[in-house]
Amino acid sequence: MEHKTVKVVSLLFLLVITFVFSTCAGHTWESPVKVISALFYADDLTSRLLVEWRLPRVITAGFTGALLGLSGAIFQGVFRNPLAEPWLLGSSGGAAIGGTIALLVPLALPMAITLPLFAFSGALAAIFIVISVSRIAGSLDTATLLLTGVAVSAVLNAARSFMMMALSDESTSLQVVLSWILGGIQTPSPEGLFICLLLTASCILISVFVLSDGLDLMGLDRTMAMSFGLSVERFTILALIVGSAIVAVAVSLGGIVGFIGLIAPHIARWQVGTRHKYVLPAAAVIGAALVMFSDALSRSLLPPGEIPLGLITAFIGGPFFIYLLAKRVRKI
Repeated sequence: MEHKTVKVVSLLFLLVITFVFSTCAGHTWESPVKVISALFYADDLTSRLLVEWRLPRVITAGFTGALLGLSGAIFQGVFRNPLAEPWLLGSSGGAAIGGTIALLVPLALPMAITLPLFAFSGALAAIFIVISVSRIAGSLDTATLLLTGVAVSAVLNAARSFMMMALSDESTSLQVVLSWILGGIQTPSPEGLFICLLLTASCILISVFVLSDGLDLMGLDRTMAMSFGLSVERFTILALIVGSAIVAVAVSLGGIVGFIGLIAPHIARWQVGTRHKYVLPAAAVIGAALVMFSDALSRSLLPPGEIPLGLITAFIGGPFFIYLLAKRVRKI
């Protein structure tokens, strides 16, 4: 217990350090002393920019990463597959095509409602397509799910590209969608930041208190899980709905940000074990740290421009995915 407590404290310390680093980093580097003083006394333009622009963006990046890490842990648990991840399973692609519809098609409802709603519908539809096609292929093993996910993602990407060309009649609209698709954190309003906080906290609490025990049982044999009273089919549907909702919120905040949902749960299990009441919040913390760090790099490497966040996470996550895949092949 003491050993696990030390690891939990270490993760929280990592989160704080990453938060400070990401707040300091940008087109211009600001010292931690400057950042802390700006929180209490924004007496000049730089301090106001830190408080009103950079700090809310860093917090939003943390929320996005927490949601991606959380959704990855849920998908890996429910599929009993350590390579399951929203981006690889097509969930992020489905959310992206739903979000594209919300961005390009004039709708009566405000964007704050239509974007998450359409993203959720797309994410859920993509997941069920992947599962259905895999079942038709006769297997839900790792290779089948990954190949199906990649294929579904390719089709969704093609459909999204066609929609962008067909529905966008202004270059500015197309540019907005492109920047969102490539992954990028925008600075929200204070009200938007508060909504992000409520959504992220709700997703974490629901996942930990509603799904964690069931995810532990899903790691057992199906018959054994049912003997403990778990309705496997119902729980799978519930977990997929919750996971898709989490992906939708994350995609709404940051666009397509790949591999965070793959990396964060693995590091979490290395740190806190396999019990999901620990893995889920740990994956959220690690995901938050990873996206905050990646967002800091995207703002800092090519000033005054920015590198799309999705490219940074792909550079980090791609080699990690290859390592995990090679490790599984060696075991086989």
